Amino acid sequence: MKILFLTQWFQPEPFFKGLPFAKALQDRGHDVEVLTGFPNYPGGRLYPGYRIVPWKNEDMEGVAVHRVALYPSHDRSGTKRILNYLSFSLSSATLGPFLVHKPDIVYVYNLVTLVPVARMIRSLHSCPIVIDVQDLWPDSVQNSEMLRNATLNTLLTRYCLSAYRNATHLVVLSQGMKAELISRGVPEKRISVIHNWCDEDNIRSIEKDVALSKSLNLEGKFIVMFAGTMGIMQGLDTVLDAASLLKARYPSIKILLVGDGVEYARLKRLARQKELTNVCCLDRQPPEAMSRILSLADVMLVHLKDKALFRYTIPSKVQAYMAAAKPVLLAVRGDAADIIQASGGGVVIEPDNPKALARGIVEMHKFPEAELKRMGASGARYYLSNMSLAAGVKKFNSLFCSLHNH
Repeated sequence: MKILFLTQWFQPEPFFKGLPFAKALQDRGHDVEVLTGFPNYPGGRLYPGYRIVPWKNEDMEGVAVHRVALYPSHDRSGTKRILNYLSFSLSSATLGPFLVHKPDIVYVYNLVTLVPVARMIRSLHSCPIVIDVQDLWPDSVQNSEMLRNATLNTLLTRYCLSAYRNATHLVVLSQGMKAELISRGVPEKRISVIHNWCDEDNIRSIEKDVALSKSLNLEGKFIVMFAGTMGIMQGLDTVLDAASLLKARYPSIKILLVGDGVEYARLKRLARQKELTNVCCLDRQPPEAMSRILSLADVMLVHLKDKALFRYTIPSKVQAYMAAAKPVLLAVRGDAADIIQASGGGVVIEPDNPKALARGIVEMHKFPEAELKRMGASGARYYLSNMSLAAGVKKFNSLFCSLHNH
C-alpha cells in the first residue's frame, strides 16, 4: 500500500509521528512518501543546512521526503502563525500533486488547513483521507487567542466542522476527543482512538547521570522537571508562583525547566527578577541527550491551563515521562488525569493553582524513593502495553488496511 504523509512538520523537527512512524509502516511492507515543509519548529528558525526554495526532494533513511516552501514562524504573533500554516497549505496544494506519486491513503497530520490539499489529491486519485487530530480546531486557535475577530472565528468553526465531517476517517488521541467530535456530528464509526507514543529512539529509562547532575549544580536536590515546549497554553507562571511558595521552606527542592518555546525567554527572565534560586532553566537539548536529562528528575511535571479544551487533550510529555519510567505530577483535568490514575504512574492535582502545585510537589518529595520508583515502573508498563510505537503502529496498520480494502 502507498501511504502519503501530508504533514507540515517532519524530521529533523522533533515529531514522534514523523520518520520513526514512516519507517515502522515501511517495515510492515508499505511504501511511505512524505509531503512536508522546511524544518523550523519549535523556534521558527530554519534548521542548519536548509534554505527556503520552492521545493526540495530528500531521501531520509529510505523514506522519500518532498519539502515545499513555507513562511517559517512559531512565535506569539497570530498573523505570522497564520502565514506559517497557510503558506505551507498553498505550496503543498500548488506543488504537491506534481511531486508525489499516486497514494492509496492520504494521512494528514493534525492541521485542518491541509484538508483542501488532501481533498485535491483524493479527487485526483480516489483515495481515502485519514486526519490525525492532535489539536481540536477551532478550539485550540480560539484558546490561544491568535484569532480574535468574531466573524473569522465563525467562518473557521464552519470550515473545521466541514473538514472533520467529510474526512474518510479521523484518528484522535483520547476518548474525550472522540466524544466531542461525535457531539459535533461526526459519525462514531468514522473515529478511532489511537494514543500517541513518544520518541522511543531517544527516551528510555537510565540511571541518574551523576556527572551531569554535578555539572548543573543539582547534587543533593529533589528535582521536579518540566521538559518540552513552553508556550502560552502550558501556563508556567503557575510553576514560578509555586516555586516562590516553596523557596524558603523547602530549600532541597529544585524546579528544572528544560526546553524552548515562545514563553521560555520570558519565564527565564521572570525567574531571575523574582530571585527564584530554586528554579533552574536549561535551553532545549538535542533529542539524543534527553535520556540523560530526564535521568536527573525525581518527578516529572505536566501542566496546562485550566481550559475545557485540555480535558480531552493528552500532552505528549505524558508519554515521554512514562516511557522514561519517571513518576508524573500531572496538573491537567480529564483524559490525561484518567491515564495517570489508571496506570498508577503519578499524582494528579488541580491545574492553574500555585498552592495545589506546591502541595503536590511537597507530597511527592515526602514519598520514599522506593514509592517513586514503583510509580515510574507502573507508568512504564502501562505505556508499553497501551501507548507505545508498536501498539500504535499495529492499530494504524489495521485501520489503513481496512480503509484500503473497503
